[in-house]
Amino acid sequence: MKIFLNEREIEVTEGDSLNTVKNTYKADADVLIYNGAAVSDDVVLQEGDRVNLIKRGEIPPAEELEALMVSRHTPGVHEKIKKATVGIAGLGGLGSAIAVALARIGVGKLILADFDVVEPSNLNRQQFFIDQLGLTKAEALTANLKRINPYVTYESHCVKVTPENIPELFGEVDVMVEAFDRADQKAMLMQHFKTAPLVAASGLAGYGPGETIGVRKMGGRIYIVGDRETGAAPGCGLMAPRVGIAAHMQANVVLRLLLGEE
Repeated sequence: MKIFLNEREIEVTEGDSLNTVKNTYKADADVLIYNGAAVSDDVVLQEGDRVNLIKRGEIPPAEELEALMVSRHTPGVHEKIKKATVGIAGLGGLGSAIAVALARIGVGKLILADFDVVEPSNLNRQQFFIDQLGLTKAEALTANLKRINPYVTYESHCVKVTPENIPELFGEVDVMVEAFDRADQKAMLMQHFKTAPLVAASGLAGYGPGETIGVRKMGGRIYIVGDRETGAAPGCGLMAPRVGIAAHMQANVVLRLLLGEE
């Protein structure tokens, strides 16, 4: 019967177990991942099972690294999302965190757009570093993402997103992400981007309860993440915890859409 070992299909004998495969292919492995979960007990293998064998502290060869990076995925996920293209408009607190999450799960291609530069007040919630101050967000984020997952294709643009350049920038995406700060920019993208599902955000400032941030579907293809009330204002700033909750909820909506879930 056939199973997948480090994402490569191999033949095993019916009745073989996880330890059988380990002893045959990598006897010194001390992390055994079976269908996305790390296990310590032996398991009799079934047709189509996915097994990953890892030795702690070992740097695997390049041809194995991508498979091991996604070994904790739910089986079948990586094959689907590796074919996908996602656009992100705005690379600040939301967009940079969304991009990191999507890079870590291995979305095939990310198209990133922002005209701004990294400045000190960004560092309380955005995925940049002190030594990147003054760089464009597009340049800095792309460099960080390549360090996280070099197997994703990154297309970055230091440009202000406008109604005129939306088709050129994001015409090929499977899912679009709105990650702007300003309400007028959010409205502009929702009005002019009409070719794929759009995941937007509204209401994530301050330090209110995280559970008030939710997901609401509007019409047939727009999803709004946030409490839809708490905007940034004097006395109510933007901080990493609540912005991060919203960003990862947006990333999760993107993932569900790519997998065909509502």
